Amino acid sequence: MKKLLASLALGFGLLLGGTAAMAQTAPAAPVAEAKAAAPAAATAAAPAAEAAAPAPVPNKGDTAWMTVATLLVILMTIPGLALFYGGLVRSKNMLSVLMQVFVVSSLIYVLWVIYGYTVAFSGGSPFYGGFDKLFFKGITPDSVAATFSKGVVIPELTFAAFQATFAAITCTLIVGAFAERARFSAVLLFCVLWFTFSYLPIAHMVWYWDGPDAITSPETLETVTAAAGWLWAKGALDFAGGTVVHINAAVAGLVGAYVIGKRVGYGKESMAPHSLTLTMVGASLLWVGWFGFNAGSNLEANGVTALAFVNTLVATAAATLSWIAGEAMSKGKASMLGAASGAVAGLVAITPACGFVGPMGAIVIGLLAGLFCLWGVNGLKRMLGADDSLDVFGVHGVGGILGALLTGVFAAPSLGGTGIFDYVANAANPEYVILDQVWIQFQAVVTTIVWSAVVSYIAYKLVDVVLGLRVSEEEEREGLDISSHGETAYHR
Repeated sequence: MKKLLASLALGFGLLLGGTAAMAQTAPAAPVAEAKAAAPAAATAAAPAAEAAAPAPVPNKGDTAWMTVATLLVILMTIPGLALFYGGLVRSKNMLSVLMQVFVVSSLIYVLWVIYGYTVAFSGGSPFYGGFDKLFFKGITPDSVAATFSKGVVIPELTFAAFQATFAAITCTLIVGAFAERARFSAVLLFCVLWFTFSYLPIAHMVWYWDGPDAITSPETLETVTAAAGWLWAKGALDFAGGTVVHINAAVAGLVGAYVIGKRVGYGKESMAPHSLTLTMVGASLLWVGWFGFNAGSNLEANGVTALAFVNTLVATAAATLSWIAGEAMSKGKASMLGAASGAVAGLVAITPACGFVGPMGAIVIGLLAGLFCLWGVNGLKRMLGADDSLDVFGVHGVGGILGALLTGVFAAPSLGGTGIFDYVANAANPEYVILDQVWIQFQAVVTTIVWSAVVSYIAYKLVDVVLGLRVSEEEEREGLDISSHGETAYHR
């Protein structure tokens, strides 16, 4: 194929070459040459023999799609997550939740430009990046970022903005676990600490590598692997953030629920959602925005993007159905809250798998996610004994763990998955051992849980010493809208 393309006119040949690269099955992650969800921003230097080849130029279609995908992820956070969470709390705390999601997002965007991007997506160690791009140093409109196809790039500013939205929504997810009782200033300080010492290292470990262009032989593969993040080098598959986003945030939320303690009146007073209408609107915006989250993680507009899109659609639908079915069988009625929660559970579970599994595998993952997460917010929650206000761990933790493990199962070509792409041979690797890949996925899950738990506990304790984590009982009973912000979401 390459020889045929090389015989064409230069411009037409480059166009077809980019198209052929984008049509490949799943790109690869290290060791097993498997794909991680986000490569290093800098395109790897070409070998000396190819030094004379023209530098790759971003395709306008890819750039346009990634700009749209970035906007969709912003939509997921504000207003999607804000309204989803806001509807679930009592009316006296509605505005406080909106404020926390809005301001935490703003805070993380600024920190991302200052130091977050360089720490997550530059070389350094297997666990933490460097500071070469501090304050976005050296990043210009002409800078490019690698994708998962050789010779295909996108503007680095586009890549950096896209990844900023992931960091922001991950931090905002956490606030749902301790909603209705946390001090606003404490939430902000905790997010700074946790973003710095948990999100950035996990993102680096799972997603950082030098890109495919540097891989031309087994020797160069070893070089790229040695410079990659620790979990990427192990071959962990996480297309769009099952470990980095969902498990990471869920563990932080659960630790926070334990450390901060239960809400006043928990288990004795009604704490039902004040507006399921807003929760449904928020869940719908999350579903729409999630197509940018998942399909955008391919970093190109090609067949794998379409696969991730379809999988996000059907897994979410399947989880919605299985959740309300389980609810109807256990409680006698299917609820709107159950449908919305099921949708989010399906979105979470398919996130690490969306570019690696086939549509039927996605449906199975969705069906299982709805049932497992239903148990997570009921049976598991009672077992844990924590007041996880908005069931962050029950949905994002359980769903994220389930999705990460099942990625290793349904990525198998024998089960309709894409398998693992070999960048040395430039073809799908015919060898895929399900148990081996599940073991790698398990290691990624455990690493994320332990790392996030330790960092979160230390961060909460530090914040408690400096500012105090919790408002007073009087302020909590009055509602955080008035006591923390001097405003109300509604005027009666």
